[in-house]
Amino acid sequence: MQRLAVAATKQAVAQPRVVFSGIQPTGVPHLGNYVGALRQWVKLQRDEQPSTRLIYSIVDLHAITVPQPPETLRRRKREVLAALLAIGLDPERCTIFYQSSVPAHSELMWILACTASVGYLSRMTQWKSKLSLASSSTLENKSVGSKLKLGLFSYPVLQAADILVHRATHVPVGHDQQQHLEFARECVTNFNHAYGSHLVHPETIVSPVQRIMSLTEPTSKMSKSHPAQRSRILITDTPQEIRSKIATALTDSTPGISYDPATRPGISNLLEILSVFDPEGRTPAQLAQEFAEASPKVFKEAVADALVTGLHGIRDRYLELSADDSYLDRIEQHGAQKAQRSAEETMDIVKAAVGL
Repeated sequence: MQRLAVAATKQAVAQPRVVFSGIQPTGVPHLGNYVGALRQWVKLQRDEQPSTRLIYSIVDLHAITVPQPPETLRRRKREVLAALLAIGLDPERCTIFYQSSVPAHSELMWILACTASVGYLSRMTQWKSKLSLASSSTLENKSVGSKLKLGLFSYPVLQAADILVHRATHVPVGHDQQQHLEFARECVTNFNHAYGSHLVHPETIVSPVQRIMSLTEPTSKMSKSHPAQRSRILITDTPQEIRSKIATALTDSTPGISYDPATRPGISNLLEILSVFDPEGRTPAQLAQEFAEASPKVFKEAVADALVTGLHGIRDRYLELSADDSYLDRIEQHGAQKAQRSAEETMDIVKAAVGL
């Protein structure tokens, strides 16, 4: 028993706490990205022990599962990099890099793909939603075969490799991404069963905030793909743009303010946003009580004020950073070098285990 305790202690010492997360390069993040993930990254930077490694990747390889012009991808990558720095991530404390700058991500993906289950991948929901297919669609459907590309189908394996190549112990995920972390753990189980206990099972850090919904269609989550600019707030919007978008946000004709996502999704979404930026930390339901008798105009003004205050300074920092390409290049190269060293440690172990 004592030997087991000593061994467990040594393993705990050998495996430091490592946090990994990634963001798609879709350009300047919107409020949903910021609230659901990026604010948590900054909080982890502030709250974690100095020994914890924080690794944040701009996952540009994932981005090409949807075809786009090369110049658009390059611009969006740079916009996301500037945005991550603008919200307060410290490149000396965190490792920030482009996924494609570290080839080990793709290399480990192939090794994991050799033990990954096609049946498991076929049950994943995101490739179906990306192709606007019914959740009941299967690989046997003829319409699926003509639309589905291998990269889109297998990208959860790359997502698993992103996490496992850095031996991440914890992964912050949104409520709609937990399925992908379960698949990453499945990849660990399959690999370790085949080659020995070498890869780390990552744990989930779930965002405490529910999804932020569209301002024009509050039953759908806020998204860059929506054609209406007013459906979303970018973290670099001016105060005037924020106030205008909130003022025209879709609500309803029911008198007063109440929190009921099922029957009043527009008002409830604005209450969720207000709660995120409330300095007293009140819940949407508590805020609904405070504004119960307020007019929609007064309530929306309060939401806009909270947003303008909460996002203050990000736009100015973003514009300053975006104007300095050489600085952004140096930051990314520095992060890529750190990420490459991290990944090489894992790949040495994996290659030895596999026999490569």
